Amino acid sequence: MASHPSALRRTAAYDPRPTIPLPDGHDVRRGADAWARIAAEAGEGGSIAVDTYPGVDLPALRAEIQRHLPDATIFDIEELAALSPERIDALIDGNLTDDRVFGVMSHHTLRDFYDPAELDRAAADIEAASGRSIVIGWGATLAPVPFDVVVLADLARWEIQRRQRAGAPNWRARNGDEDAIRKVKRGFFVEWRVADRHKRSLFERLDFVLDTNDSVTEARLLTGDGFRAALELAVTRPFRVVPFFDPGVWGGQWMKENLGISGEDNFAWGFDCVPEENSLLIASGEDTVEIPAIDLVFRHPRELLGEKTFARFGAEFPIRFDMLDTVGGGNLSLQVHPLTDYIQNTFGMHYTQDESYYLLDASDDAVVYLGVKTDVDRDAMLADLHAAATGFTDFPAETYVNTFPARKHDHFLIPAGTVHCSGADSMVLEISATPYIFTFKMHDWGRVGLDGRPRPIHLEHAAANIQWDRDTEWTTRNLVDRVEPIGEGHGWVEERTGLHEFEFIDVRRHWFTDVVQHDTNGTVNVLNLVEGDEAIVESPIGAFEPWVVHYAETFIVPAAVGPYTIRPHGESVGRRLATVKAFVAGTGTGTGTGTGTGTGTGTRFHRNARHHRNGMT
Repeated sequence: MASHPSALRRTAAYDPRPTIPLPDGHDVRRGADAWARIAAEAGEGGSIAVDTYPGVDLPALRAEIQRHLPDATIFDIEELAALSPERIDALIDGNLTDDRVFGVMSHHTLRDFYDPAELDRAAADIEAASGRSIVIGWGATLAPVPFDVVVLADLARWEIQRRQRAGAPNWRARNGDEDAIRKVKRGFFVEWRVADRHKRSLFERLDFVLDTNDSVTEARLLTGDGFRAALELAVTRPFRVVPFFDPGVWGGQWMKENLGISGEDNFAWGFDCVPEENSLLIASGEDTVEIPAIDLVFRHPRELLGEKTFARFGAEFPIRFDMLDTVGGGNLSLQVHPLTDYIQNTFGMHYTQDESYYLLDASDDAVVYLGVKTDVDRDAMLADLHAAATGFTDFPAETYVNTFPARKHDHFLIPAGTVHCSGADSMVLEISATPYIFTFKMHDWGRVGLDGRPRPIHLEHAAANIQWDRDTEWTTRNLVDRVEPIGEGHGWVEERTGLHEFEFIDVRRHWFTDVVQHDTNGTVNVLNLVEGDEAIVESPIGAFEPWVVHYAETFIVPAAVGPYTIRPHGESVGRRLATVKAFVAGTGTGTGTGTGTGTGTGTRFHRNARHHRNGMT
């Protein structure tokens, strides 16, 4: 029997609730104190808009306002002026399609979902009300009323998905009992796109931000100035987003045993840096306010991403780090991602889901499925995939797809169009582009999802994107552990480990026992401590306070930071550590060592990589 990676090799110092400080002069309010603060700002008889992100529990919000501000007249803008569920369904039908997973990206604005005449009638009723009036709902600020106070009741996308799994419907949809995957589709392709456009228009005028992630009853409150100050501070220093973890049919035990994550039978995913989905925790003493991390991307895209990355992607964080745990679990689905032209023409997404697998850990017999075999019979392969999809036969994956041994610190590159999956008994740090939903499953080993439903297979999409010339020789030469030495100095070695030239992300690995100098060079850096217990990140010019990062933690260094250093810390002093760092290729070297530009041929340098793992040169 193959041995699994050793469990509990480290004290679980991994921090599942990292925070960002709230600048001095601002505080956090909650419960009755929060609503009293809002009411005081509005004044007696003032009008208040509480504009919500879709997914906020409006009945609970109304009840909470009535409890703390019993004299207020509450208007639900959705009941008063939003289109009927039937009209909204018809309006977005082309975006949702009949597919269970995939739709078409929406370019609607929130006003498209409201009746202008009804908004005017609502405004007349609001202004005619005596005493304090409070307008709630997604789109509260659309009412043409001169509001005295504007509040954003915000909510992270991951919390929305958790609620939908528990039976919550989409916005103005009668689909509480619907398949959760279809609910996510409606959010991803329509609601969240529209909501983010609307939310961005409010940032300058916000008086308060209300955190409704835990519950409306104990919702925490920041002033608008505090919200803006915290985000302004965040782009001047390294930070982490709040990770979340999810079980799956192939999920494993490594994260539970090595990171101290508990609560489920297994964890398939650890989403450690997906700003579209993750949150930021803003801390003031013992109090915290949780806001979507995407708010920072929207508010300070140039400072966070850098001018060149912003020019290329807009206010969108293009790099994604997550963890895939199959230790004691099973294979991922055999899959392929769409080519850029296909994702643009079919789904309206402007860039595609390129990715790579960096092995944090692996058992002796772990493998990665990658690329098709040389001279593969494509018609036979597709026929066998179709037969397996019926459930009456298995798919002989090894007949058609290459398998490569997977060892700790190996890096496998997966440009879109490449057939791939991670095998069982490995711990993958997935370094990829952000459009995470576009996975065309080809074979799922006869499994159903945790909800008991068959996991979706998309053979037609897959067949249109498989790059059949990525055969054994091409894959071995181009995608398997292409390590290129960049340079070395006292106590450090720098290597380029990927990604492929078809992909826009570049990755550097530093092995170090001493201080390593880095520089963002005007582009965002995303890093993970892949070897060693603890390191400290510092500014050579004192621009931010020294900041400690632990094993397997992903952290972001905003473009505006410029120079920074990383060195061993705590019990790791005197030991060999390693980080991997990702940045957008062509925006800078991402390194301050002055040892190379990363423009070499990228030849495979496997022996050198093994040598560095075993000791510093």
